[in-house]
Amino acid sequence: MDRNLFRRKYDAKPGARPRHVHDGNHFASETHRVTLDLARAQTFASMLANSRASQVIEVSDLLAGMYICNWDRFSLYWQEEDRDEIENFLRGICRISPERWHFWIEMYDGLRRKSERRRLLRPLERLKRKAAAEPPMRLSAALAAVLKRAEEIAPSRDSVGGRNIPIVTSECVLLCMIRSFGSEITRKLAGTGLDAERLERDALFPRRGPRS
Repeated sequence: MDRNLFRRKYDAKPGARPRHVHDGNHFASETHRVTLDLARAQTFASMLANSRASQVIEVSDLLAGMYICNWDRFSLYWQEEDRDEIENFLRGICRISPERWHFWIEMYDGLRRKSERRRLLRPLERLKRKAAAEPPMRLSAALAAVLKRAEEIAPSRDSVGGRNIPIVTSECVLLCMIRSFGSEITRKLAGTGLDAERLERDALFPRRGPRS
């Protein structure tokens, strides 16, 4: 795939910082930047991995974080009448009990409503400061491959230290998850009725620059 075919005319000028782009990537990386919503999802993914005493962050952890933080947006990729069933599916694939799932959703929604004008939610900032003092958790090989692929298809770029690096969005990551042929999550997501064409269009040809 020719990356230039999907590159949005949004490449930042040297020294510029696109809006809603997160410098402190929670999954340490020198090869891409992430949007604020993806940074929040990464924080939740780390929390979920820690909650089961894992030293590795799995694809399912990031998938859970993305839906906890962005369900109102990502739910649009399914038919409205299927969304309750999809949430049940996501709880299962992400290994979260119904009670825990609703706890995370309600907590995040309440904090977002109270802090919607803040750049990041205060509890997530505290978690990040704590995490910064600890060695970063290792990504599973499957999750590292998904993020690498997301870098390759990301349509927006950022100029950092003289380098032009990709800005990875949640839509890019989700698209790469469903394109990870042969993986268990891909097989399960493929059977949910997800509107892959709409997701691909939003990921590769976004109507706006990177957003939170």
